Amino acid sequence: MGRSVVTMRDIAAASGVSQSTVSRVLNNAPTRVPIAAETRERVIQAARHLGYRPNPLARGLRGASTNLIGAVVRDFSDVFYAGVIEALVVESMAHGYNVVLGHVHGQLDEGTPLTTVLETRHTDAIILLGDMQAYPELLADLRGSSVPVVGLWQGTSPLEFPTANPDDQAGVRAGLEHLASLGHRRIGFLSAELPNGYRIREDAYVEFMRERFGGVPEGYLQRCAGTMDGGESALAAMMGLPEPPTAVAASTDLVGVGALHAAHSLGVPVPGRLSVVGFDDILIAAHTVPALTTLRMPIVEIVGYGVSQAVALARDPSEAHAPSMTVFELPLIIRESTAPPVT
Repeated sequence: MGRSVVTMRDIAAASGVSQSTVSRVLNNAPTRVPIAAETRERVIQAARHLGYRPNPLARGLRGASTNLIGAVVRDFSDVFYAGVIEALVVESMAHGYNVVLGHVHGQLDEGTPLTTVLETRHTDAIILLGDMQAYPELLADLRGSSVPVVGLWQGTSPLEFPTANPDDQAGVRAGLEHLASLGHRRIGFLSAELPNGYRIREDAYVEFMRERFGGVPEGYLQRCAGTMDGGESALAAMMGLPEPPTAVAASTDLVGVGALHAAHSLGVPVPGRLSVVGFDDILIAAHTVPALTTLRMPIVEIVGYGVSQAVALARDPSEAHAPSMTVFELPLIIRESTAPPVT
């Protein structure tokens, strides 16, 4: 026989308080007369002992907190966002929330409304993961939503919500400074095609080369697909130059891994004749041969910020919803794929 559903009435009977008190405690609702800490604890312990599980759909329909965070993901197929989603689930659970996922990949119609992506009635807050500039109707719906919104990795998206982004420009420069400090002067760049023409990483390379070495040599900037195959093809083209680079920086780790494979296929030792720097520090970066020097994306820190902001806004509507930008630095992780150039 199935287990009976535990109700607030059951908790009230077990803890010796009224059902309305149980409701206020479990929903963390404001009260005119404060609930004693001992009473609050007694209700919580009774709920745990009885195995009470709130129904988020019923709670959402009556306007109570659902303890759900909605996450709108630009692209489930991107290996980077797999790690982001995992961190988001862990961090949300630590705050007592579960995550509802919706995604816009493949829905390139500018008319994509929020309701086709996520049922907002049943979420306390929404977190955007990735650049959403290509979805103006989605952004318009979010702008008018009563549910608080926080943006992470917004890229070229207009600044309309509390937002956290990595400092990609400083990250690229840190990788290039590392190569220059080793003595490299001939430094190429493998620029992955990123959504919505995102060029900040590429622009940071061009600016660095102009400032430090007077410009970018012909053929040293190669644009490619943001895949391992793309990195492989781009490096092969670069190494075919009359004076190939002694080092390359890649705008993503996937492209950097492709460059390592291309170097191996071409008989170019890394880091003997070529140093390689990636960007993101995805899981595979530490397990390539040689292990890839890269910029570590602060996923846990950015996600932690996003969840904390979303929960704070959901619990206190008086909190400021004004657009804001918080920027996170990317630490350089030095591994075996970089060394001084062979003279």
